[in-house]
Amino acid sequence: MNRVEVQPDAETLATAVAGELLSRIAGIQTAGRVPTICLTGGTIADAIHREVVRLTPGSEVDWSLVDIWWGDERYVDQDSPERNALQARGALLDHVGVDPARVHEMPAASYGDLEAAAAAYGAEVRELGSGEVDIMMLGVGPDGHIASLFPGSSQLDVKDAITVAVTDSPKPPPQRISLTFEALNRSRSVWFLVSGAGKSQAVASALAGADLHEIPATGVSGSEETIWFLDHDAASRL
Repeated sequence: MNRVEVQPDAETLATAVAGELLSRIAGIQTAGRVPTICLTGGTIADAIHREVVRLTPGSEVDWSLVDIWWGDERYVDQDSPERNALQARGALLDHVGVDPARVHEMPAASYGDLEAAAAAYGAEVRELGSGEVDIMMLGVGPDGHIASLFPGSSQLDVKDAITVAVTDSPKPPPQRISLTFEALNRSRSVWFLVSGAGKSQAVASALAGADLHEIPATGVSGSEETIWFLDHDAASRL
């Protein structure tokens, strides 16, 4: 069941999501478990990360006991500003005392073969993952894509795999690594983070249950909850 939460603007959205994230992580830690969260990239994610840093001192979260993964990554150089991991480090992870051993970045282009790099991350998830992500955070593109699963792509139909290599992303850069639908759906809570009028049609189509081959965001849901965190503009067609 989808739950929709609408904030008046992107700034308020970032603050609300950051506060909710810290509350959830603290609750999981209080229950005696190590939280597993999956990060995403993009403008609103960057704003959320910065708000998490601002709010962390007033929270009960121990970031050294949080497992960090990613839903997708651009297959570029390790120090490329296009990497989701570099963005997350600069805005969040370098500022909150994470344990480097608990941060699981997808391989960079220096790994070599893209297919092998994707398979290696899948093996890492299989070996070190907890089996189910506590919080899967996903952005949504204007075309309805999530992670690096794009409308009409062959990767949408991959079965029995954790990761997939993307060689022809319609959004640059063309080479990427992405979790598959099967992996994304192994999440207790899925959070869609969406800001801007340009994504409003994709949001409306996903919530109306469009075919996942046309709007991939339709294909992901949490086992316990699915929350759409939207600003007013992103929600304008609902």
